[in-house]
Amino acid sequence: MHLNRERPIQWSLHPGPFDNPNVEVFDTGRYGLGVRTLVGLKPGERVAVFDGPIYTAETCSDLPCQAPKLVRDHAIQFAKHRWRDAFGIARYVCHSCDPNCGISGLFNVVTRRNVAAGEEITFDYDMTENCDWSMYCRCKSRNCRKWIRGYRFLPIDVIEGYGSYISAWLR
Repeated sequence: MHLNRERPIQWSLHPGPFDNPNVEVFDTGRYGLGVRTLVGLKPGERVAVFDGPIYTAETCSDLPCQAPKLVRDHAIQFAKHRWRDAFGIARYVCHSCDPNCGISGLFNVVTRRNVAAGEEITFDYDMTENCDWSMYCRCKSRNCRKWIRGYRFLPIDVIEGYGSYISAWLR
């Protein structure tokens, strides 16, 4: 594994310089920390950015998974064998099989629809991942697929519905 940053890693529970200042990290009460908006957001607004360390590994399983890093469960994949974490709040945005946000480019979490004040911010992790990583889904949405396991497993109608909100490396 290779980390291409020399400075010490310092994660924050507060919006970073590239994150929307109108969002906050909160305890979901169901599955740990999440992110919610404090004001209504319109489609296409940037919520958070994966702006942190870049990791290179043969498989996602090779990424650090012990606290405090937990990189394997918080970084997003942006190329084969490459993942990026966030210094700000992006690492706390939770998964949903019926997400209100998506990925723009490689690293931006942006709204896909109007998001009401107080609503939790979510994106489908399969919008970025296509590796050996998988996770049981607890989103409980009516569209829940029960497992988060990679872009290659997304049904074609889901891919078409996400349109341009899938990471550029997968499109």
